[in-house]
Amino acid sequence: MVGTNVKAETMSLMEKRSSMEDEMNGIIERLSQPGGPGLSGNLVDSEGFPRADIDVPLVVAERRRLSVLRNDHQEITEKINQYIQVLHGVRHAPKSSPPDSGNKDDSNSQNSSVVNAVASASSQNLVPRGSLGSIDVAMVTSIPFAMVDEIADASPAAEDGLQLGDRIVKFGNVEAGDNLNARLASESLSNRDRPVPTIIMRQGVLINLMVTPRTWHGRGLLGCHFRIL
Repeated sequence: MVGTNVKAETMSLMEKRSSMEDEMNGIIERLSQPGGPGLSGNLVDSEGFPRADIDVPLVVAERRRLSVLRNDHQEITEKINQYIQVLHGVRHAPKSSPPDSGNKDDSNSQNSSVVNAVASASSQNLVPRGSLGSIDVAMVTSIPFAMVDEIADASPAAEDGLQLGDRIVKFGNVEAGDNLNARLASESLSNRDRPVPTIIMRQGVLINLMVTPRTWHGRGLLGCHFRIL
């Protein structure tokens, strides 16, 4: 019962976080349009006057809203991680064997269906949703630790399938943890010109990509920026 309640709360928080990320992505896209102020660009011209080519009050309001959303997003993510640890404990707690009800074949059939669904979805680069088993797997393994908040056209990241707003679940050997910026940079440098298995979450669906850090005409080996969540 506890596991069920925690699972429901976790799924509710994940939906709330997804809505927040959609709003954040919209703000980032608007601020990052060609000729726009970006996330931290100057709002005054060379003479110190408010820029005439942008709506300064609107930009200030959107930047402030983005800051609030980022803080709320971090709090929700921390709470989700705590709930997932609880779910881990519930799932791995020893259980007494129930009496044989004669439905062993049905149970095996259900387990087989979940396994087959996961295998089928994996071949399509997707993680299935809908069954209790697959939802548990998705919650435990699909906690993003970064988001693509800037990406250059014709960059290695863009050509290999990354998009603005994609949430990074795994990049090579890098998953959630400490020193993520340094670890991401190291992973890119150590895999120059070699495909890096990458798992992203896009619109609630997990997608597998192969992203190859490489030299191009722009900055860095990927041409994108990961914002740590």
